[in-house]
Amino acid sequence: MEGVGTVPKSKVRKKSVYTPPENVLPRAARARAAEPSPRWYAAVMVGLMVLGLLWIVVYYVAGDRIPFMVSLGALNFLIGFGAMVVGLVMSMRWR
Repeated sequence: MEGVGTVPKSKVRKKSVYTPPENVLPRAARARAAEPSPRWYAAVMVGLMVLGLLWIVVYYVAGDRIPFMVSLGALNFLIGFGAMVVGLVMSMRWR
């Protein structure tokens, strides 16, 4: 009763690795290695986010004592959040 309850082992089949022919994909559609961003890119990206945050904080804390911020009024929010959004969009393209 050696073989009772044992499952026979299946044969292992070797599959060849598929490599598409060179002329199937156009050159533009082939995967390209993304080049790293220049050094200044990260500094500008972080700088814009920090500048936007500081703009809004300064507007809340001392906006009524700074003449040009008083004249801008609610546009100060647009300037601050706009700078932060531009920095955030830049972060998505940073490599």
